[in-house]
Amino acid sequence: MLTKFAKLILDYCVEVKKLDEVLITSSYEAYPLIRELWRGIVERGAYPRLVINDEVLTEIFYRYAKDELLKYLSRIDVFIAENIDVRISILSATHTKPLININPEKLRVRAQATRKLTEIFMKRDSEGSLRWVVTAYPTKSLAQEAGMSPLEYEEFVYRALKLHYDNPIESWRKQASWQEKIINFLKKVSELRYVADDTDLTLKVDGRVWINDDGKKNMPGGEVFSAPHEDSVEGYITFTYPAIWRGIEVEGVKLVFKRGVVVEAHAIKGEDFLKKMLEVDDGAKRLGEVAFGLNYDITRFTKEILFDEKIGGTVHMALGAAYPSTGGKNVSSIHWDMIKDMKKGKVYADGDLVYENGKFIEEVIS
Repeated sequence: MLTKFAKLILDYCVEVKKLDEVLITSSYEAYPLIRELWRGIVERGAYPRLVINDEVLTEIFYRYAKDELLKYLSRIDVFIAENIDVRISILSATHTKPLININPEKLRVRAQATRKLTEIFMKRDSEGSLRWVVTAYPTKSLAQEAGMSPLEYEEFVYRALKLHYDNPIESWRKQASWQEKIINFLKKVSELRYVADDTDLTLKVDGRVWINDDGKKNMPGGEVFSAPHEDSVEGYITFTYPAIWRGIEVEGVKLVFKRGVVVEAHAIKGEDFLKKMLEVDDGAKRLGEVAFGLNYDITRFTKEILFDEKIGGTVHMALGAAYPSTGGKNVSSIHWDMIKDMKKGKVYADGDLVYENGKFIEEVIS
């Protein structure tokens, strides 16, 4: 299974080529996958390098770093961001809430300091000079957070990645083709309206580009996304699942928008943190992304956004930075996805019902 996993990443997601500089970032928990990737990278004639992340070391940094260090941006980090050819990020947490007791002000200051890295990434993604993918390795910590046993979670992850098929790459190509039909419809739409429990939100997307997340950059993939016009969002929305930022959960988020800006923000749990993050910068108060989750092999919430934003029958929206490739212009040091279950909701496109009970109406995309 790990051999299939590595081949999917290297040959489908990032298409590793001879003499590519390939950066792998991961925790030590994913070493079995790292080994398979390392071998595959070398076999393809590319140069691998590895950065190991550790939650305890991250907590130490935030606990003891003075303000001067929190505001420091490493020249080495900038060089890597600007020069690496391929980046493979493996989510493989050993602890899912390492920063739970860190002062949110420290997180805000650090987010501002590393904003340049986000901007470099967004620019290179837009121009196509960086090939990248984020994937996940099933760890016991992630399984526990998802409320699953280790074996159950492993099966969940591999199914979400379509590794249970004989030819996962071909399965992803079929998913991509179906999602492209949805994009062909959405790119003709000017206005979207979302109606569901405690939700009635309208936004403009005309002229914006819809992106097919077919597993090339997120594995698993399974969504289509764009960016709304920055001043067009009007109304209110209540998100179904906890909004999670670096392990900190905010439950029952309700946002009220006027002329694109959040004018009211409420939460059942974590409201103070939510409001603090909205003050990170001006762009944090606007939406940088709107998306539809279309991976119907993912059927449950796991508290890991890589999977949760793809849940079939959901929509998600992100506060903060827009991907330039969508035509979005919102700039921020954060990009915070929030998910709403739409299995009892409806979406209207230019006044016409096009989506209900968690699916696009077949006639719309046929």
